Amino acid sequence: MKRQPRSRQALAVAALAALVVSGCSGATGESTRADEASTGPISVEVSAGIGAGVVEALAANKQSHDSDADHQWDIASEHPVSLDGDSATSDAAGVRIDGTTIRITEAGTYRLSGRLDDGQVVVDAAGDGTVRLVLDGADITSSTTSAIAVMKAGKAMVVLADQSTNRLTDAGEYVHPDATTDEPNAALFSKADLTVAGSGALTVTGRANDGIGGKDGVVLAGGRITVDAVDDGIRGKDYLIVRDATVDVTAGGDGLKADNAEDTSAGYVHLASGATTVLAERDGVDAATDVLIADGSATITAGGGNGATVAADVSAKGIKGGVSVVVGGGDLTVDAADDAVHSNGVVTVDAGTLRLRSGDDGVHADTDLTIRGGTLTVEQSYEGLESAVVAISGGEIDVTAADDGINIAGGNDGSGTQPGRGGPMDQFAANDDQQLRITGGTVVINAQGDGLDSNGHVTMTGGTVVVNGPTNGGNGAIDVNGTFDISGGMLLAAGSAGMAEAPEASSSQGWIAATLEATRPAGTVVQIVDGSGDRIATFKSAKSFQSVVFSSSAVTSGAEYAIHIGGSATGA
Repeated sequence: MKRQPRSRQALAVAALAALVVSGCSGATGESTRADEASTGPISVEVSAGIGAGVVEALAANKQSHDSDADHQWDIASEHPVSLDGDSATSDAAGVRIDGTTIRITEAGTYRLSGRLDDGQVVVDAAGDGTVRLVLDGADITSSTTSAIAVMKAGKAMVVLADQSTNRLTDAGEYVHPDATTDEPNAALFSKADLTVAGSGALTVTGRANDGIGGKDGVVLAGGRITVDAVDDGIRGKDYLIVRDATVDVTAGGDGLKADNAEDTSAGYVHLASGATTVLAERDGVDAATDVLIADGSATITAGGGNGATVAADVSAKGIKGGVSVVVGGGDLTVDAADDAVHSNGVVTVDAGTLRLRSGDDGVHADTDLTIRGGTLTVEQSYEGLESAVVAISGGEIDVTAADDGINIAGGNDGSGTQPGRGGPMDQFAANDDQQLRITGGTVVINAQGDGLDSNGHVTMTGGTVVVNGPTNGGNGAIDVNGTFDISGGMLLAAGSAGMAEAPEASSSQGWIAATLEATRPAGTVVQIVDGSGDRIATFKSAKSFQSVVFSSSAVTSGAEYAIHIGGSATGA
């Protein structure tokens, strides 16, 4: 967003029914940016792994502990454990009962049924075996600690029996044996790799801290899981994977979280399939490294949604990845007080449907944002898409922004200069490392600030870009500190005239730029015709405008074109 206009030369045309302008290109056209020398397109080397898809990202991460064999066992080998209010019974050698504390000391499968009013199930099994807890109508509440605590096991599974309804509720305040002990700290807690599976239902209430907490990996492989926690909803350390489960989380902290920041192959969240709903006061999904979305559906509300105000020290992003966010499919709806999708590194969208509403950026990546496919709609934002490098080669993109539609500005969150959020101002000098590259796809922008705003350079070789707005003279539909080179695709930008810019005269594809004498209202139909009277473009403006920039393969340098104002048009 600019605060003052640069020196420029505009092509002014009287506001008549037909306006005649000339096509411009590097061959014979005159530059509308006489103050700037053309430096040609700038290339940026990108490190290996940028734009990697979900499959490639998973291959580089720690593999899931969950296996098909874990989900198979002989029902005849199960050990029944009966819960009866203030007592429990079991004949299994691996079960020790002390009042309302049930301690499982051996690997095996244990079926728990009934109600435990004030007690706990503790897994303390030596060896590498799997402890499998089948919850079959189990309701466990504790007034002093977690409902289930896996303190030692090779692997742990909680299986939700078919058609069963189960509940786990922890204490509002934990009583630990000494001041140095802070575990367990979740209603369902595990120090071993944990899998929740089955087809039944589980409701977890975390009254002291987290709902489900794992110190290694956590996999949700089935069932209908509802979590209500005062802090984080579901937290794994190495990873949190949702696969074939229906998950509904309400959290006073983060919704879904993986927090291992020490191991570069760990600390990731993978939404593989299933249906996930998150209502979080802080981040909806928070991964120390990667957030990987492959399939399924996810509806995420963070920090009260896009209209809410959160404290400066509170992170309320919809989806946040410390290293990357990769979307390879699925149906994603996000409403966040801060960025809807955020990465301290890279964001890649290969497929899927994304509907985003944000109080700040729709999608923010500190270094690279790559869009290769899918449908991405930013319904509300301060700035729509923001990164140091944005590369668009496919997909259907629709952005609505209170400020810039696409902002090419490097650095961390806040570089967009939203009031009250801070961040550096646009310094006008071109940064060669900051790039907008469009080679395909369709981009439609409705912006109050700059439509395409680059602190560096823009290159366009294909695709379709339509910019509506801005309407105020302090911004422009196109605002580039460096060069804008166009050699392919279709560009249409209609906005205010005060900061109007056009591509480079040295561009190999011709372009037309016209400034009208008066502002035309939203809904105005504009037709561009060539010297033979053939239409090469027709559009109906979404906002009021005074400047029009158009480029396509149909524009020939030096030829005359007429811009007709008025009439009617139908279609997209």
